[in-house]
Amino acid sequence: MRFLHLSDLHFGKSIHGVSLLENGDQDYWADRFLELTEELRPDAVVIAGDVYDRSAPSGDAVQLLSRMLTALARRQIPVMLVAGNHDSLQRLSFASPLLAGSGIHISPALSDSAELSHVTLQDAYGPVTFWLMPYLFPAQIERVLGEDCPRDYDGAVRALLARQPLDKNRRNVLIAHQNVTANGAESPRGGSESMVGGVGQIDYTAFDAFDYVALGHIHAAYPVGRESVRYAGSPLCYHFDETRQPAKGPLLVEIREKGSEITVETRVLPPLHPMREWRGNYEELRRSFLDDTARGEYLRVVLTDRRVSPEEADFFRELAASRDSVLMEISSEYDPFGERGSSQADTVREQSVEELFACFYAERAGGEMPDAQEASLLRFAGELTRQRESGIFPTQEQTQRLLRCLLEQEAGV
Repeated sequence: MRFLHLSDLHFGKSIHGVSLLENGDQDYWADRFLELTEELRPDAVVIAGDVYDRSAPSGDAVQLLSRMLTALARRQIPVMLVAGNHDSLQRLSFASPLLAGSGIHISPALSDSAELSHVTLQDAYGPVTFWLMPYLFPAQIERVLGEDCPRDYDGAVRALLARQPLDKNRRNVLIAHQNVTANGAESPRGGSESMVGGVGQIDYTAFDAFDYVALGHIHAAYPVGRESVRYAGSPLCYHFDETRQPAKGPLLVEIREKGSEITVETRVLPPLHPMREWRGNYEELRRSFLDDTARGEYLRVVLTDRRVSPEEADFFRELAASRDSVLMEISSEYDPFGERGSSQADTVREQSVEELFACFYAERAGGEMPDAQEASLLRFAGELTRQRESGIFPTQEQTQRLLRCLLEQEAGV
């Protein structure tokens, strides 16, 4: 049995205001993926959640998924798909019984019986059963199993899986979208992943009854605990932090007879617009940028030796545009504290409140310093801070003045 394992498509995703649908990235990827299925002719395609980037997807995102699933159905390649935390289970599973007749199997909500939806396929070694478990909270499992259900993620999922009518003498594949760890250890994640570290952990041993576990939710591809419990990762980089991950692509999984080694191979699909980060001092980056000949990229520039001036931002932005690239982000990591004293703590103590506020502002504003109106507000806040340190608390008039300044700034007065 050979199948392709993918996850976290996030159709409809935008990065720094650039729609990956409107710019062609996700359509391009879908075409390359369909070409791969034509080449490999897998026995199935497994999609482990986060098909859409939001629970109410755009019409274009829905059309892209429809086009992809229709093409797979026409090629008579069965699809097993579960909802992720970004998806609406109700919207995604609409008409799922009807779609199942075309080989498109989508996880429904848990029923009163607590039995997960499952599909059995046959190969030369016998049946392989695919179990579809959508993204679940313990409270959802408790509503089905009753008050005796554990309230933590790991315990609730174990209780749910214990209720499944698995034939352990046959091969079983679980498709799930959860935060799975090995002994509590989590791998570094990309910046586009919203799950807070440590929340919702399920130990990989909860899935010991399954021969292979096709996971979604984390955007990097790696095994968890054992080689056959795996995240497929996202098909594209959805954050510049993800450019540090290995090349992305669906996993080609091959399962032979029960108990034999399962092989997993990444089939890399190059993106339409590669993402790249440039980091360094201004002069080095300027020379490198001028010498570089790459085109059609999504770029981030990080200056390490200075704040970003409008002129410098315009230089990088215009040069990128001349090469059909997009400068998505330009920022500064310049740390003035690192140049003035023997320790950052001593330096902080030497700075005035206004200077500290200004540095904090610049860090939050991508290296831009506050303008005259904002500097005036910082001076007033500094004055109130020094009074408080001296045991003098702001008067009601001063507090109202500060509030007026903030409101006027918010309104653009």
